[in-house]
Amino acid sequence: MSTSSKPLSVAVIGAGMAGRTHAAGYRNVNTVFGAGLPPVRLAAIADANTELAEDAARRYGYDKALPSWEAVAEDPTIDAVSIVVGNALHRPIAEALVAAGKHVLCEKPLAGSLEDARAMVELERSTDLVTSVGYTFRRAPAIAGIREHVRKGELGDLSLFSGRYWCDYATDPRGPLTWRFKGGAGSGALGDVGAHVIDTAEYVAGPIVAVSGAALSTQIAKRPLPLGAVVGHNSAPVSDELGEVENEDTATFTARFASGLVGTFSVSRTAFGLPNGLAFDVVGLGGRAAFDQHRPAEYTFDDAQPDARTRGARQVITGPQLPYFRGGFPMEAPGVGGGNAENFTFQARAFLDQVAGVAEPLPTCATFADALRTMEIIQAVVTSARTGGTVVEIPPAV
Repeated sequence: MSTSSKPLSVAVIGAGMAGRTHAAGYRNVNTVFGAGLPPVRLAAIADANTELAEDAARRYGYDKALPSWEAVAEDPTIDAVSIVVGNALHRPIAEALVAAGKHVLCEKPLAGSLEDARAMVELERSTDLVTSVGYTFRRAPAIAGIREHVRKGELGDLSLFSGRYWCDYATDPRGPLTWRFKGGAGSGALGDVGAHVIDTAEYVAGPIVAVSGAALSTQIAKRPLPLGAVVGHNSAPVSDELGEVENEDTATFTARFASGLVGTFSVSRTAFGLPNGLAFDVVGLGGRAAFDQHRPAEYTFDDAQPDARTRGARQVITGPQLPYFRGGFPMEAPGVGGGNAENFTFQARAFLDQVAGVAEPLPTCATFADALRTMEIIQAVVTSARTGGTVVEIPPAV
């Protein structure tokens, strides 16, 4: 599509924790990076919880709140839509939106099952519309900076990747049994936060070709049923009736990359005291780098300094020397912070750049096919765990 002054009309389906972050991202897209993006009309936020939708629409300046995703699909004035609801709903919503001629940005994981994910990839192949998936950590200046070190060979040949995503949102046994605890092995911590660390690993270090040594565990086997709507990871009133948790709280596995690099991974939603602990180390023969999302405006870097007396890991403060920073932050100076909110804005801008055909776009978002690959890696981890940790090859990307 060519760039036009006609406004782009956007909507968000889902008014919960992540949905609000998408909503805020669209609100800010024309405040970051270069010119060329048309004006953006904030058309609607849809949620079955109408009170939640109305509150989000008010907070982020959207024209209206809608009671269903079908109402978004049926609105001919809406051009592009974020899908930010339970995984099992991704496929039917995406199919309806594409049938209605709307561009789609879908949250990860791509779908509630591999069958649905493969159907969504076939949908992607059948259309010229933009179909993207939200892997927001690709937009973090520190992570993109580490990727540049790797791509330029500044760490030497890589020898180890160690990735983890440790969270504490499920440590309370009285936490309500929401959709996040349903769906079978691989749809728990692996699908929720593991999808991010797997994508980050491939973004930084290249494709994973096999996994092995996998183990899954569930620390809290039953949870109380909620008495009403639950937003994000928030607590909510619960009943005395308990329901079964169907998926994993924790998972570990090793991976082999196409380069021969070996990686170790662990993910958990029951890791006390770690609200959003995505972190990784990447080590080579000539240097190393590390990132921790709890300190998102910095990373550590170490290489062979000329004088042994000054060698050692040093703190790199994010600033205009890194991707996404110049033009992405109002105050273009090192040390001003940054985090998830900015990443979502950059992601929304990249999505709409592609929709509008901007002359100098940001790097494109992941595709449905990219996100299917992440789900195939997750399924391989599950298979490895079920077969005593055996090696499971990953199908080549198509």
